[in-house]
Amino acid sequence: MDHSQNASYQAGQAKGQAQEKGRQVIDRASNAAQSAKESVQEAGQQVQAKAQGAADAVKNATGLNK
Repeated sequence: MDHSQNASYQAGQAKGQAQEKGRQVIDRASNAAQSAKESVQEAGQQVQAKAQGAADAVKNATGLNK
């Protein structure tokens, strides 16, 4: 393998490694986004449940729940 072929091989290796690193970064970002989405959905459900509980408590206290 002459110098030109070796340089070309090294460039190909570097390109492949860079592409793999890029895929890993994208995967991590995607996983982080999915996790954030799930956290927000869970928080929203908790807020909704607390609001419903508060509304029920007001109805019970004012006698509107009968």
